[in-house]
Amino acid sequence: MGRDKGPLTEPMYYVLMSFLRQDMCGTEITEFVERKTRGRVNLGPGTLYTLLARFQEEKLIVETQVDGRKRTYRITPKGRAVFQEELDRLRACAADGEEESR
Repeated sequence: MGRDKGPLTEPMYYVLMSFLRQDMCGTEITEFVERKTRGRVNLGPGTLYTLLARFQEEKLIVETQVDGRKRTYRITPKGRAVFQEELDRLRACAADGEEESR
């Protein structure tokens, strides 16, 4: 059920994460990523809207509301599955690193 396009980049991972609890618009996503990563991941408008378009094309998110220029999106079941696959992959990577560093 995954993307079959390799691992998610860090911005991709956090954008998908932003939708896990509620629908969000672009400004809310940017604020979420800034807060969650304590500024480590900088999400410029070009990156954000490119990812949102790609995620819509891949059916990972759907647009739920349009109010003027403000667009709100929701994660799909496929998007949740892709996020979970990436979370599992990252956990395995971290476990491997922990094991080798002992």
